Amino acid sequence: MRFADFPFLRYLPFVLIGVFWGNSNGAPDLMVLSIILILFWLVYLILVSKQEKGRMVFQPSYLAYMALIFFGALLALFKQQQTDVSKEILYSQSYLAEVVAYDQQKPNSFENLLEVKSIFADGAWKDAQGKVLIYHQNEQGLKPGHVLMVSKSPEQIAAPLNPYEFDYRQYLARQGIFFRQFIGKDFQVVDSTAGVGFEYFLVNLRHDIGEMLKTKIPDENAAQIALALLLGQKKELDPTIREAYTQAGVMHILAVSGLHVGIIYALFILILKPLKLKKEKARLYLLFVIFIIWLYAFLTGLSPSVVRAATMFSLLTFGQMRERRPSIYNILAFSAILMITINPDVIYEVGFQLSYLAVLGIVMIQPLILNLWLPRHKILEYIWQLTTVSLAAQLVTFPLSIYYFHVFPTYFLIGNLLILPLAFVIMQVGVPLMIFGWIPVLGDALGWALSWLIWTQNWVAEAIRLIPGGKLDRLTIGFSGMVLVWGILLIVASWEFGSKRKLAWLALTLIFLWSTFQLYSELHSPSRELFVYQGKKSQLFDFSNSGEIYSWNQGLEAGEISYSVDPNRVQKHWSQTPKSLLVHELDSGKLDFIVADFSFDPKHKRLQFLKAPKSIYSWSDGEWVMMPAQNTLEVDSVAYRILF
Repeated sequence: MRFADFPFLRYLPFVLIGVFWGNSNGAPDLMVLSIILILFWLVYLILVSKQEKGRMVFQPSYLAYMALIFFGALLALFKQQQTDVSKEILYSQSYLAEVVAYDQQKPNSFENLLEVKSIFADGAWKDAQGKVLIYHQNEQGLKPGHVLMVSKSPEQIAAPLNPYEFDYRQYLARQGIFFRQFIGKDFQVVDSTAGVGFEYFLVNLRHDIGEMLKTKIPDENAAQIALALLLGQKKELDPTIREAYTQAGVMHILAVSGLHVGIIYALFILILKPLKLKKEKARLYLLFVIFIIWLYAFLTGLSPSVVRAATMFSLLTFGQMRERRPSIYNILAFSAILMITINPDVIYEVGFQLSYLAVLGIVMIQPLILNLWLPRHKILEYIWQLTTVSLAAQLVTFPLSIYYFHVFPTYFLIGNLLILPLAFVIMQVGVPLMIFGWIPVLGDALGWALSWLIWTQNWVAEAIRLIPGGKLDRLTIGFSGMVLVWGILLIVASWEFGSKRKLAWLALTLIFLWSTFQLYSELHSPSRELFVYQGKKSQLFDFSNSGEIYSWNQGLEAGEISYSVDPNRVQKHWSQTPKSLLVHELDSGKLDFIVADFSFDPKHKRLQFLKAPKSIYSWSDGEWVMMPAQNTLEVDSVAYRILF
């Protein structure tokens, strides 16, 4: 097995480097980058033509790799330019926009999404583009295709105020949404004609199927799971059910992913052999399978994992039509390059990262685990294969899961062994229900069967949740730790193919570098530091003094602490319930903190230090930014970190 045999796997790293470069501050202008890229390809073509004539003077592959880097940077810059163009919506007096989704019920309003078509600014209408997340209170509801006139400009979604807080702005930006607005009833429906075209056809079809599932499935909780499992609609999931599936380690089955596409693919491929079709008819049938896969992908919203799986199974099917078996590594890399070309920001999505890591784990690690035991009975072999797939996927993805979510499901293996087979059966019933649910008797029967199957699956997930120690939470891992785990796994996977001496030295090097990084971080950890967190109306202080953690809360509620404060405490390995920071209230109304060298004026939101701190940082756009050290500090805008 040679690395040169996987061309797309060789191309992918260079495209990724280009995207990271394009998103950095050091990338050149879009026009300059385009000209350089064209020149690179012209020189490359000239060198290739000379190579064919036997007059090669330079290896053209290096130019091709450089061109891929510039191509990735161009994709990233083009995406940024689209974002910059849409910002003109902020300066409009009013705008016309088209509704692109169905209403989502919220506690006091309805949520929907608008696609801006034109804006009114400086006394004239002009074309514009951009997406606005709106909240309205129109009881009649909005439907895809409706055109609205909104008389006020939207607001830009604010960045998180506190360190490591969930970045809702970035989450929406990955979907191309940069603005939101509460419009209440202050808008006018200019055109109520239903939207036309393939996109609106899919939106309406998804909505109709969802409504049909709700009517055909008698159990309400089962209907919620069906919407999530079959259509990827998780917004209506009950929090208790969501927690049960999370602790069982099978939350991935409720997010439409490669697993679901694989089940649909297997369903149609298994039918092929009994049909005994001739060669030409078999090819037509396989083309039909590809169409079904992509129809399902579009129907469920084209999530990264679904697109990856649909691309992979399409390429495998094309290979089957040509009686060839393409490399799984090439297919993975090609699908990643395709998705990055369409949307370069997809590489930052957790679903994209977890999806590709899981497949890589199954391809590289699962055969090694599988060979550790060879069961004699078919049932044991099936259970062992399912176990090895779960172990391989979990081994590779757990560092990233801990990095993002700080939770590890203890009983993931039990959950996968019990719930995944049920999910497979549910899909076998659910897909026919989606297709034939409108037939009265058949639809009712399939709905009842699906409801019973999902009730059983929910019962299993809830039973696992009730087992003590169902999850390990508040876990952390740094980037160096993830690199160490993945490096060791790669070494294990390559042990039989590479030089064992070199691989052993590589493992020792990784461990040494990780240990050095950990020691450096520990030595440079400050002995005394203060964090000031911002709530909606007040502040909370966390003060670290030689390993002892103290806290003072001005009025943040438990939910707000969990959302805004706890993420930083997890990153710092601090307790969820630190000691109280003792305070003495002075006659002036100022608060004097006894174990710390500062006081606080709640009225003017001002910190006063006995002496200037070593350094002060403010939280801005996902990182700490150094500020001038001073004796006083206004703390009414964002989070601050003060080192003494």
